[in-house]
Amino acid sequence: MSALTVVLALLAALSNAAASVLQRRAAAQDADRAGAAHTVVRSLLRLARDRYWVGGAALLALTTVLQAAALAVGTLAVVQPLMASELLFTLMVGSVVFHRRPDSRTWLAFVALAVGLALFLGAAAPSAGHDTATSGRWGWAGLALFVVMTSLASAGNLVRGAPRAALFGSASAVGFGGTAALLKEVTGRFPQGAGAVLAQWPLYATAVVGVVSFLLLQSALRAGTLAASQPALTLGDALTSVALGSALFGEEIALGVRVLPELIGVALIGLGSVGLARAPSVHGAWDTTPAARDGPRPGLRSRRRGA
Repeated sequence: MSALTVVLALLAALSNAAASVLQRRAAAQDADRAGAAHTVVRSLLRLARDRYWVGGAALLALTTVLQAAALAVGTLAVVQPLMASELLFTLMVGSVVFHRRPDSRTWLAFVALAVGLALFLGAAAPSAGHDTATSGRWGWAGLALFVVMTSLASAGNLVRGAPRAALFGSASAVGFGGTAALLKEVTGRFPQGAGAVLAQWPLYATAVVGVVSFLLLQSALRAGTLAASQPALTLGDALTSVALGSALFGEEIALGVRVLPELIGVALIGLGSVGLARAPSVHGAWDTTPAARDGPRPGLRSRRRGA
């Protein structure tokens, strides 16, 4: 594990967390103005003029660059545990942007999730594997990604509130996990030269899957609080990346004596998930706009009563 890989992965996690917070703020404002019934495309056309949303989009682009750089010098097995720190960065950045701290139960749940995920992935320690995927496996992996993402998004359309945010967050996570694997495929082909990389499909597949994942993320951010969508996003991304690392690049998960810390990590993830489901922040308003959270100002209430 090189220091450069650690720094790049942590910067990618911080950038991604800040992007989610800024775009959640913009999405909350947009929902207040336009209502939740508007489509994602119409919402994006309005949000493109919002400085918070634009800032978040720029940070998402920066995250892609930083993650690609981390994957170029390290493995999915190293990068993804470090990306779990995104959960804690989300709460820290969100506390600053929304001028309000989430409740202690949410903090404890996020810590348990982040520590559990990092412990599980760190103990599993998949081997480095190959720089590019085994021949013929991308077709099956692509089909699996499509089925899982479509199923989660379809289920999300059937519910509202926190469950909708979690399901769309999960669908987005699977997509971003696929994007990370495709990025690794692209960087693994760099030795072939720029011309060869530009002439092959992985670069363009990365762009398509990334855009679809981005749109699913926007739906998750509009549907509910970050406390519902961000854990699903981070956990799903990491676990999808590990599965794809094993299936495509031959990154084998360590067993034996490492099973115990792996099980402890899974237990922490379970406890964090249960704690988060019961946390007030999931159904509360710590990451909404002040007007929506606090209600109209007293003077405005008085004028409305007198009207």
